[in-house]
Amino acid sequence: MTRRSDWAEYEYTGSGAPRGRGTGPGTAPAADGDEACGHGGQHDACAPDEHYDEGPGGGRRHDGGARRADGSRGGGSRDGGSRRGRGRRRATAEDAGSPSSSRAEQGESAAAEDPVEQARAICLRLLTGTPRTRKQLADALRKRQIPDEAAEEVLSRFEEAGLIDDGAFADAWVESRHHGRGLARRALARELRTKGVDSTLIDAAVAQLDSEQEEATARELVARKLRSTRGLDRDKRIRRLAGMLARKGYPEGLALRVVRQALEEEGEDTEFLDEGF
Repeated sequence: MTRRSDWAEYEYTGSGAPRGRGTGPGTAPAADGDEACGHGGQHDACAPDEHYDEGPGGGRRHDGGARRADGSRGGGSRDGGSRRGRGRRRATAEDAGSPSSSRAEQGESAAAEDPVEQARAICLRLLTGTPRTRKQLADALRKRQIPDEAAEEVLSRFEEAGLIDDGAFADAWVESRHHGRGLARRALARELRTKGVDSTLIDAAVAQLDSEQEEATARELVARKLRSTRGLDRDKRIRRLAGMLARKGYPEGLALRVVRQALEEEGEDTEFLDEGF
């Protein structure tokens, strides 16, 4: 049998929820499924966001941890992991910009901006596989806007080391161009002057070719060309052969003598050549 005094021990709030006698506001017993708070049931002592969050029905339920975005609960900082990730990312960025890296980059930049180093790199690149005169290298440095002082310093250093040798260049040029292209001394001297070789060095280089060697080369050139002119009239053959020798730097007297001898060997009448061709 139920005692009426048992019901008198409870008061009813406006919402109909029972509240124990002698308890103040906010000290209701834990609802079904809830656990008592660690503050001994004194919910007012808890921070508002520490133990409560909004339940599905709109009411506030006591909880031991913050509700995550996916609906689960957990204690600790919500963004502790992300903070640690950001910290690692910041550390990596700081390592990339460390003073040692900055000093290395500054050193490379300074070397790249040094006009002497730039001039040295340009000269080495141009000299790779192909000898060049001092004037050719100086023109290349000037074209790349290297200061004159830096260019002069590098060129003099290269000349002392034997990397620039205009005399050796002239000798090799005469040897190669005479045997490869059949150029005479006059044409060879003209080419060396355009490359900035000193006249004294030019004279010494072209002196390698004597008159006999030069005439022998002219005869070889006419003999090769003569075969391709067969079938043309005599005057055209003479102009073509003599003009070829003149373009290669052979003197006019030598050219006419070689052409006349070649035509005579073929039975051509060459008496008119002495009368001024």
